[in-house]
Amino acid sequence: MAKLQKLADLVGGELQGDPDLDIVQVAPIDRAQQGDITFVANTKYLAKLKNCQASAVILAPGIDPPDKMNLIVCANPYLAFAKILTFLQVSERPVNGVMSGAWVAESADIDKSATIYPGCVVGERVKLGAGTILYPGVVIYDDVTIGRDCLLHAKAVVREGCRLHDRVILQPAAVIGADGFGFAPDGDSYYKIPQVGIVILEDDVEIGSGSCVDRAALGETRICRGTKLDNLVQIGHNVNIGEDCILVAQTGISGSTIIGNHCTFGGQAATAGHLKVGDHVMIGSRGAVTRDVAANQTLSGLPLMPHKQWLRATMTLPKLPEMRKEMKQIKNRLEELETLLKEN
Repeated sequence: MAKLQKLADLVGGELQGDPDLDIVQVAPIDRAQQGDITFVANTKYLAKLKNCQASAVILAPGIDPPDKMNLIVCANPYLAFAKILTFLQVSERPVNGVMSGAWVAESADIDKSATIYPGCVVGERVKLGAGTILYPGVVIYDDVTIGRDCLLHAKAVVREGCRLHDRVILQPAAVIGADGFGFAPDGDSYYKIPQVGIVILEDDVEIGSGSCVDRAALGETRICRGTKLDNLVQIGHNVNIGEDCILVAQTGISGSTIIGNHCTFGGQAATAGHLKVGDHVMIGSRGAVTRDVAANQTLSGLPLMPHKQWLRATMTLPKLPEMRKEMKQIKNRLEELETLLKEN
């Protein structure tokens, strides 16, 4: 619970209403009750405030609620919602140390404030930073370094030599540093190319459940600060992904591709290998990058094209059968006219 004034100060918002109002939790606009705070980030939901029972609302400047309400007015209501939700409803995790049932190598360097749950395996010469938590079933291979305040959820795996910086989150069953997909043709068979590089995840990277970031054949695969991967994302060997990128579910990035800063890949988007994608590029869902892409573009489709052009093309698809029929009629009519001209 917190006073409304404290929450306004937390998000740098302007308070309009009772500063001493007690707020218990954040709630959706259509379920909020007395003691709750809700938010409107999109004006199309503004009408729902008329029947909303929330004690307070987070709104953007210049938006008037239908009735007099306690408000926190701030430029980014969605961000304010996230910060207030964290403050009110995310509890601090206890420090439990190395719990019974975990196996930790004697050569591992484990900070006293780290927590290792039962069922974890921590290999030789591993370094684990302050406040980091390994949940049940996490496996850390030899020579891994993990920084401060990282969260590795159940069944996550970090292979040998990989490095996780501070505040990295691995969701359940994420795999960091599996072998890259490298095989040399040998007649009718394939010879496995040793993958002796590592993976580096910089500060504040989050890897979704079931996602895989492959180790480099040589050198490193790197995901830079603040980048977030959704569930079931595949990152190939020797890929470099820039800062603050978003890769949505089932995206695949082929080996040795370089992606710039602040890029977004929609669900099931993909790249071929050995390509460069510039900063501030957005690839729509199922978009396929088969060539280098310059910065500051929004693209979709296969072949890749500007998003607005792709929208026009997809709007045409349902009309193709009718257009084909019309074209056939026009063709028949032209043939009839040509026959008449020849007869005359």
